[in-house]
Amino acid sequence: MQSLTLSGKQVLITGATNGIGLAAAEALAARGADVAIVGRNETRAKIAAARVRTVAAGGATVGTLIADLSSQAAVRKLAAEVLARYPRLDILVNNAGAMHTTRKLSDDGIELTWALNHLAPFLLTTLLLDRLKACAPSRIITTASEVHQGADIPFDDLNAERSYRGFNRYKQSKLANILFTSELGRRLDVTCVTAHCFHPGLVASGFNRNNGLLMDLAMTLLRPVARSVEQGAETLVWLAEAPDVTRTNGGYYVDIEWRPPSPQGQDIAAARRLWEISEAQCAGPVDAPRS
Repeated sequence: MQSLTLSGKQVLITGATNGIGLAAAEALAARGADVAIVGRNETRAKIAAARVRTVAAGGATVGTLIADLSSQAAVRKLAAEVLARYPRLDILVNNAGAMHTTRKLSDDGIELTWALNHLAPFLLTTLLLDRLKACAPSRIITTASEVHQGADIPFDDLNAERSYRGFNRYKQSKLANILFTSELGRRLDVTCVTAHCFHPGLVASGFNRNNGLLMDLAMTLLRPVARSVEQGAETLVWLAEAPDVTRTNGGYYVDIEWRPPSPQGQDIAAARRLWEISEAQCAGPVDAPRS
């Protein structure tokens, strides 16, 4: 299958200082894409950018932006900086995410896993939609996970005050990624912007190593059966360059093919309800196209 040329395309990718985000940034830059890396730590972002530059092809540029995506003020500042610095935005990759074994709150008083994994991509995407539409055909790619299977959105306890369990909350946030993508795809149906999400597989990366010694040990023990970060990034890169994915807006992909998500992930009413609640959680309505 012939791939689209990425030369001259501007890509913005969050969570790109390590793991599959960094691997994807390298792969996209090696295909000639201009890449902007979003990281929380300036030093790590600079190191990652220097690494990506070593493989960049055809004069591709590599830039860095710094933001703590769990903070809505930081997301809004990031979006404003992107709009000021980049006249083009062809591909937005929402990859940043985390899991926390204990319940924590963001600066906005929102449970931290939900704030980072769901509300950050929701807010960043909607703030950048006009630029993506102006550069259409363009794409929005969000990192979801197969662990969404069996999860439900806790609409009666959205801030997890009564029901917090670290892995279960992570599963809910990944289901939210899928519902967000499907609803976004429906709202973009009459545009030339497409939304996609994907499962990277079990990847040997730095993920979940922020939750103490036991979790760090568990991830180390899983390493022999885990995918490399390059393998985990394959579907992401394919979604960025494959011409035929534009036929399926709002789809969920595993191993470079479309897959139906869980029944909960196909619930149109839940997706619409989640969108409306997410607008409210982001301190007011967010403009977005409606078909």
